Amino acid sequence: MFVAIIQVELRLHEPRTLKERRRIVNSLKERVHRRFKVAIAEVGDTSVYRSAQLGISLVSNEARHARERAQKVVEFIENAPDSEVVDVQTEVI
Repeated sequence: MFVAIIQVELRLHEPRTLKERRRIVNSLKERVHRRFKVAIAEVGDTSVYRSAQLGISLVSNEARHARERAQKVVEFIENAPDSEVVDVQTEVI
């Protein structure tokens, strides 16, 4: 069994309030979860308006498959319209 762990740091473009920020982050989390069936959660400081950190994990029976799926998840997040990926860290164990 192999587990891919992804940490993504985002810069958010539009929020002026924490409510708007929460809407953007929750929408992105839902889209990622629905498309890839991965576990995803916000792991960073939730009081900063213009940034967010997401933790994502997925399980596979092959390391290569886990890496490929992790890369597809990251590419999907990079194409999200309301945010910009600042940093990505991926580990397969």
